[in-house]
Amino acid sequence: MTNELKPESTLLFVDDEPSILSALRRLCRPQGYRVLTAESGAAALEILEREPVDLIVSDMRMPQMDGAQLLEAVRQRWPEMARLLLTGYADIGSTIAAINQGEIHRYIAKPWDDQDLLLSLSDSLERLNLERENRRLGALSQAQNEQLQAANTLLQDLNEQLETSNAQLANSNQDLECRVKERTAELEQSNAQLADANAQMAQANQKLNQANALLEENFAMSISVFSALLELRDGSVSGHGHKVAGLALRLAEHLKLGAIEAVDIYNAGLLHEIGKIGLPDGLMNKTVSLMTGAEFERYKHHPLEAQAALMPLGRLHQTALIIRSQHERVDGHGFPDGLSGYEVPLGSQIVNLAATYEALITGRLAEKEYSVQEAADLIAEGAAQRYAPELIEAFNALLPELLAADDAVIELDGQHLKPGMVLARPLLSPQGSVLLPVGFRFTAQLVAQVQKLEARDNVALRYFVKMDKPAKKSGAAPAPGARPSQPPLPANANRPQHA
Repeated sequence: MTNELKPESTLLFVDDEPSILSALRRLCRPQGYRVLTAESGAAALEILEREPVDLIVSDMRMPQMDGAQLLEAVRQRWPEMARLLLTGYADIGSTIAAINQGEIHRYIAKPWDDQDLLLSLSDSLERLNLERENRRLGALSQAQNEQLQAANTLLQDLNEQLETSNAQLANSNQDLECRVKERTAELEQSNAQLADANAQMAQANQKLNQANALLEENFAMSISVFSALLELRDGSVSGHGHKVAGLALRLAEHLKLGAIEAVDIYNAGLLHEIGKIGLPDGLMNKTVSLMTGAEFERYKHHPLEAQAALMPLGRLHQTALIIRSQHERVDGHGFPDGLSGYEVPLGSQIVNLAATYEALITGRLAEKEYSVQEAADLIAEGAAQRYAPELIEAFNALLPELLAADDAVIELDGQHLKPGMVLARPLLSPQGSVLLPVGFRFTAQLVAQVQKLEARDNVALRYFVKMDKPAKKSGAAPAPGARPSQPPLPANANRPQHA
């Protein structure tokens, strides 16, 4: 059906850059469309005055008349015309204006994917033709209803005449009654068939929704598993990627970002270190401040390598862009592109803040693990140079929850370890290797084995476990063998680099 409609469809592309118009013309002409172009909103309106157009695609940013204004004018004068918008990632506010004012049918992000663009054009034209067909059928139905009403009126006149000559027209009345019954039976059969078709369509839609839900679940699980594999590469099994993703999602929700954007940010948090998989072993966990010039230059390529690895996956295009800019700063001193201000995607800032926070409290950025308050203080020191004000406001709003969760963690020695306790941090050996992961629940047998191991090897391990109650009363004595989960920050402590 789509192929039959294409030769009859006329497209109008509007952009102030001739090179983009040329690229769109080259892309669409082989598909059989009739292609018109205009380099401004005024020129586009002149073309529409004299040419019949099925679909208009306008760039957002144009001088004098932008895409939102043009599409609003088109909606007012040619409401049946399909309207699409070309927009960049940073134009979300303008895109919303175009949706509200121009009532666009779809927007396409720059740079576009050729196949996605062609599919969007085809879908919009098919929708346009379906709307036209619906209007035609509606008009036809109305005409038939009018004819039926006229026939009913005529039938009433005939009935009045038949009352005066009932004897002569008895046979005609019987024949008419038979025809009415047949027509009623046909209508009832048609209604039953329509109801059956609707039921089948509803069942098919339900199966499709179930399949889509399963596909989404499998896709999310694949990303989660891949994040865990990345941590095996650098020797970490503490769930750093999941923690960064979780905090990033909470920040995105506090900022009231859209559901799709929040998912992209969550996925970026899971995969933000994917570009480091190609780094040498000696560079994987090395603190940035300790890198040589050559090492730092090599390190700065990991966001680009992450984007290159993820771009072939269509579902992760936006995630790849977020990861590319995760080390950009609003003061323009970041890498790899030196973006500044609102050029730095908000999603990238969110991922960087979450990764920095999690790295500070787990000791990934320095030789010690910082408390939640210490980590927040360190982030605040460079916040104005790195993050947008609304992001810092969101982080500060979540800080009381983070502090409450941190207060629910106590540090014990092996003698006070009890069955049922759950690790809040990975259990490390004296050499720094991970012995047990976060979330591990102790059994009576394992507690006995740990205590026996400490006595045999003359070592004293420290266990960070979750408290049974979510909060402690002010002035209450700590649990036996417990001490605060973080020591005070020394005055001469080295400040770690942001993640």
